[in-house]
Amino acid sequence: MRILILGAGKMGSFFTDLLSFEHEVAVYDQEPQRMRFTYNCARFSSLEEVKQFEPQLLINAVTMKYTIEAFRAVMPFLPQQCIVSDIASVKTGLREFYEGCNHPFVSSHPMFGPTFANLNQLSNENAIIIAEGDYMGRIFFRDLYNKLGLNIHEYTFEEHDRTVAYSLSIPFVSTFVFAAVMKPQDAPGTTFKRHLNIARGVLGEDDFLLREILFNPYTAEQVGHIRDELNALLDIINDKDSEAMKQYLTKIRTNIHGQKTS
Repeated sequence: MRILILGAGKMGSFFTDLLSFEHEVAVYDQEPQRMRFTYNCARFSSLEEVKQFEPQLLINAVTMKYTIEAFRAVMPFLPQQCIVSDIASVKTGLREFYEGCNHPFVSSHPMFGPTFANLNQLSNENAIIIAEGDYMGRIFFRDLYNKLGLNIHEYTFEEHDRTVAYSLSIPFVSTFVFAAVMKPQDAPGTTFKRHLNIARGVLGEDDFLLREILFNPYTAEQVGHIRDELNALLDIINDKDSEAMKQYLTKIRTNIHGQKTS
């Protein structure tokens, strides 16, 4: 299969390495120097080269801020039957784009990234494939993610956005609150240092990505749950209510115990 990958960042390079020994892969990036470490693939610095390559599948791996812009730039150079795809963690605007693009499409979300995941060991990680996509495109990504050992879930665009609002906005907002109230520590404890490392990783993400996750229409409800729990916990602390604290700890330990790790 001839596969074109847009973007030679961390995820674009990951997919290039993953696919280039079983498929004919080409990479295009507006900044050619970013492709200098790509291997076993064609490297394009011009969209005219894309037209000559005639890809059968396009994987858009540019940063989320420019996903749709990159799609629009490359569309005139693609064969009509080329399947177009994205791996964006936020799908804002993509369903509407795909409805008007006149190409078969597939959308997926590998729910891991280079910040925290071990890309050589992904068996505890998850991936979402959007159910509305092209059948053959969905089969391609299901086979690919199966080979990586990922746990695969198939959701609609709306179900995906609800899941992201829960699984990303809650830890992100919790991290923001931690970072907002923290002060430099001369002798930080182990738990503090672990939270600090997480905060550095999250805040190292692209501002546009963080904004779009928080502006997800389903995020406000999740942040409201955090506010309610903080208020309940503050009441327990102010009242020094030992029995209420015991019940609260039992509740949250039950929540943690029931949470899948894979």
